[in-house]
Amino acid sequence: METVRELASKKAAVIFTKSSCCMCHSIKALFYELGASPAVHELDQDANGREIERALRSLGCNPAVPAVFIGGQFVGSAKDVISLHLDGSLKQMLINAKAIWF
Repeated sequence: METVRELASKKAAVIFTKSSCCMCHSIKALFYELGASPAVHELDQDANGREIERALRSLGCNPAVPAVFIGGQFVGSAKDVISLHLDGSLKQMLINAKAIWF
């Protein structure tokens, strides 16, 4: 769990993904479209990927990926991020965390 917190706090926007996950790809594309450049951690290509995945599940992220952190805070999975985007608050969260400048 400490590894997740450490990685999540290194950049304003952090996404834990798997390279084969289509929803992960969609969330990354959304962030790029909004102008953010998130840190992306591909768990299936990380030596500690299984450990990180277990820690994400213990945070309540089910499925474990994509798991999104903004400003070091756990935001949620794809469903949560899409809901935030649709109600207009995702962009403001990214601005507040200084992940984008508008």
